[in-house]
Order: sequence, then structure tokens, then C-alpha cells
Amino acid sequence: MTTAKASTEASTAENGDHPATVRKVPAEAAPNVHAVPVEHAEKPAKPVDISTLPVRPGEDPWTSDELDEVKAALTEDIARFESQIEISTAELVGLLRDGSEGAGRDPADVGSANFERDAEMSLANNAREMLDQSRLALRHIELGTYGSCDNCGQPIGKGRLQAFPRATLCVTCKQREERR
Repeated sequence: MTTAKASTEASTAENGDHPATVRKVPAEAAPNVHAVPVEHAEKPAKPVDISTLPVRPGEDPWTSDELDEVKAALTEDIARFESQIEISTAELVGLLRDGSEGAGRDPADVGSANFERDAEMSLANNAREMLDQSRLALRHIELGTYGSCDNCGQPIGKGRLQAFPRATLCVTCKQREERR
């Protein structure tokens, strides 16, 4: 779950007779295993048939302008979250480089450093999760499935999606999930 770990790299002498020496090499930020793959612009995206996007009874169908606003908001979110992750990763590398223990370090300083590191890791993980949700929402738009509840399949509601474009559950299913 940590984003930066120390990895080991073994190297042996040329003749192979000597035991391997292990040297610590800082690893780059761990890849996000929960990332949602997104098709890149290599293939031209086929236009979304907005008439097939689900809406709740009484709501007007999606317009291309409304969908474009949602796409723009999601694209801005993706850029913002990528920037946050980059900043958090750099901050974590600095915190891990400084270390949390050492001769002569006050226990309170060690505790503060650990707290700061944990808080930064939490922020980075939250940004990764929001990034994945934004990418997933764009993918649902591309597939024409945007606006359907992942749980019950009913429409999420256009108003809800305009306020929170990453929503994947209708209000009823979200309330049920939060009660658990």
C-alpha cells in the first residue's frame, strides 16, 4: 500500500565466487494497481449517441453541450489529480529520504515525521482513487453507459451527475451503501 519502498538489487563479482552484495535502491512510486485503463487518442473516438444515455423520469435528455461540460470537468479533474499525485509523490520521497529514526532524534520528532508521512500517503491514495473514478467516468461516456447505476442499473440522474460527474450509484443505492 505504500507508494515508495526500498527495493534491493543484487550484484555479484565478475567471477561469481563471491557472495552477492545487496545494495538498497530507492524504488520509484509504486504503480497504481487499481488504475482503470483508458484508451488513448490513438484511435479516433466514435461519437457518443447521447440519446441512449439514461435519464430519470421527468428529466430532459442529455444535450451535447451538457455532456461536453461533464467531459471538460472530468478532464480538468484528471489533470488536477495527476498534479496532486506528482506533488505528493515528491513529498513522500523527501519524507522517506529523511528517515524517521536515527541516533539522537527526539521521539516527538519521529512521531511528527511519521504522522506527516501517513497524512501525505493518505492524500496521495485519495487522489489516485479520484483519478481512477474520473477516468472510469470518461470511459463510461465513451462506451455510452454513463448514467446507469452500477448496482441496480437504473438511471443515476442527470442532476446528480452534473453535480458529481464521478457518481456510479443512484441516490437509493448510495444511501443503502452508506447505512452498512
